[in-house]
Amino acid sequence: MSEKQCTLKAAIQFNGVGLHTGEPVTMIIQPAADNHGYKFQRIDIEKQPIIKADVDNVISTDRGTTLEQNGAKVYTTEHVLAALYAMQIDNALIQVDAPEIPIMDGSAKLFVDAIEKVGKIEQDAVRDYFELDENLKWEDVDKEIEFLAIPDKEYRVTVMVDYRSPVLGTQHASMFNITDFKTEIAACRTFVFLRELEFLAKNGLIKGGDLDNAIVLVERENINKSELNKLAKLLGKESLDISVEGIGVLNSTKLKFENEPARHKLLDIVGDLALVGKPIKAHILAARPGHSGNVRFAKILKEQIKKQAKQGKKFDLTKQPVFDTVAIEKMLPHRYPFLLVDKVMEITDNSIIGVKNITMNEPQFTGHFPGNPVFPGVLQIEAMAQVGGIFALNQVENPHLYSTYFMKIDKVKFKQMVRPGDALVFELSLLSPIRRGLVNMGGIAYVNGIPVMEAEMLAQIVKDKAE
Repeated sequence: MSEKQCTLKAAIQFNGVGLHTGEPVTMIIQPAADNHGYKFQRIDIEKQPIIKADVDNVISTDRGTTLEQNGAKVYTTEHVLAALYAMQIDNALIQVDAPEIPIMDGSAKLFVDAIEKVGKIEQDAVRDYFELDENLKWEDVDKEIEFLAIPDKEYRVTVMVDYRSPVLGTQHASMFNITDFKTEIAACRTFVFLRELEFLAKNGLIKGGDLDNAIVLVERENINKSELNKLAKLLGKESLDISVEGIGVLNSTKLKFENEPARHKLLDIVGDLALVGKPIKAHILAARPGHSGNVRFAKILKEQIKKQAKQGKKFDLTKQPVFDTVAIEKMLPHRYPFLLVDKVMEITDNSIIGVKNITMNEPQFTGHFPGNPVFPGVLQIEAMAQVGGIFALNQVENPHLYSTYFMKIDKVKFKQMVRPGDALVFELSLLSPIRRGLVNMGGIAYVNGIPVMEAEMLAQIVKDKAE
């Protein structure tokens, strides 16, 4: 079934402070139109500039992902983008009245909870996935960062972090399906080593950081109170009301998961790869990731999207078909010269792929057109409908007793001429579940992997023959 894009049912407001700027900020996530994608808006700046959530707009990955466009910046975008992406919100306008997204509790949980509470609505446009068609590898040898993307029917992420630390050690985390994000990943907080805090504070970062929105990892014993008070002053606080006993976590709260740091790195990957611009179907494996590596790999994925678009979609027409012409004639009542499906390559619970080979010896080319043979658009529609008919009849027992009849054709577009010698490949998916014999499908016709026609069709299955 073709998935439709979604947006929020209503606006959501958050109030907090920026992790690094320390500035108070109100963020409102607004519903947005089809194909809008994710965009930020600085409503505190004159003309309220828009910043598209696009990897090409990343200007910094220093302790967070910063975007800039139209003379405006927005900092620490990864957590809210991860929440929107994981909750499958395709279109949203994120308005802020300060330069940084509120850190909240250091995770994506509060964003996820609010999105789930307000709910989402289905839109008219179909969700356009990036389906990786080959293995894609990238590494930074000097920093020992490795990424590998493998084709997959789902969006999976596997992470390995290794800080060579007595506290963190080597950790792994996995997300087997995007639906796992809510329960397994969203609540995992950002983290920092105690040894990094002084450097970050002196460089004007983490002004909004405290023990309620970050995990602080301690790698050495015997840290005295004066060191903690010095650190508190650097962070702009009177004191840190804590004590450190041995190696471990500075916070008095317990880790939500034993591998919470690795899971948070996975959260960051989901947020940063949302900047690719399309929902992804691939397995992403990352070793020692960080915002810099995430963004660099996101750019590689974006280039792969462009490459695959130029190459066209790949179909294996050499494999054994599910239905050949003999089998198709047992299902469809059509015969020469009006049987316009040669074979069916694949059929699932909600989709089908069929093929029509265009040859010069077909009768329509006698008059369409002499000296310039072009396969008529109306016959492309008919061929697509017959592929859809095969899908529909495959859902019933004794399909030879049924016929399918057109009820509506919508959103038809012809993009390129089809000529003798072409192999038309039709890929159709259900737009809604089959009810009362009504079958609503959307399809695209391809030649050499390039779309040449698309349409949505509604048909009815009718039993009109006796057994």
